[in-house]
Amino acid sequence: MYTKAELLNLYNMNLEDLLKESQKYLKDEVEFCSIISARTGKCSQNCRYCAQSSHYNTEIYTHPLLAVDTVVDAAKDSVKNGADRVAIVTSGKTPDESDFDTMLDMIKALNKEGIKSCASIGILNEEQAQQLAEAELVRFHHNINTCKSYHPEICTTHTYEDRINTVNLVKKYGIELCCGVIIGMGETVEQRIEMALELAEINPESIPVNILTPIPNTPFTGYIDKIDEENVLRTLAIFKIACPKSSIRLAGGKKARLSQESIEKAFKYCVDSTIVGNYLTTTGFSPEDDKKMIENLGRKVAT
Repeated sequence: MYTKAELLNLYNMNLEDLLKESQKYLKDEVEFCSIISARTGKCSQNCRYCAQSSHYNTEIYTHPLLAVDTVVDAAKDSVKNGADRVAIVTSGKTPDESDFDTMLDMIKALNKEGIKSCASIGILNEEQAQQLAEAELVRFHHNINTCKSYHPEICTTHTYEDRINTVNLVKKYGIELCCGVIIGMGETVEQRIEMALELAEINPESIPVNILTPIPNTPFTGYIDKIDEENVLRTLAIFKIACPKSSIRLAGGKKARLSQESIEKAFKYCVDSTIVGNYLTTTGFSPEDDKKMIENLGRKVAT
């Protein structure tokens, strides 16, 4: 495992040399996944980046938990468009007790269709983690969002330790883990290195890296200048080097924050996977566009 000083030295080296170093650890194929917002908005948490927080007047479209059949139909469409797995995503701090049985039914229904199930449903307690394992959930997504030292600047309604506890429960019950961050929220370069080290310690199967897309009327509205494209690439490369066994997944902000040149560099040198289609409250590229670009770079899409 690298030290903070070693990763900082790598981060600051010539960009092309850094990208070539990260390329050594790339997986052979690029994995596609897709997300379904099964419940949107009205979240009690005050995460300062989030359009779904009830603390901010973002005027997004909200809806309660979708029906199981609706989620399954959307998942089938995602698979037709090349997604290797589909994540059920719900807003809120924790799974709503009245909705949790329906969420379990969604997972079982996806598995029955032969779709790799993934869930992103908030902070878990032990009983919920055990029930998800019994429902044969393949992968659970739960970001740390940022490093421990910067977390109080992001959210005060739950702690970094709350998130780590969920991560540990997921691993305890043998569920694959997808755990990543959002960059460009005002963190320092050193704190991006801290993220890499903390993720390396967690060692998830997948690390989604989101680039902040500032949402009007949130506290981070004016944060468009907190990270530039070069530093996005540097961060992706450091994550790949620090976490060579994890898939680095380019997620939210890909379309909104990066030029085509930077996106192609990311996939050529440091990204093993991506979310295809739209995200929770922002839009992405079509799966066809992503597939064409990856193939033009000489890489293969996982099937």
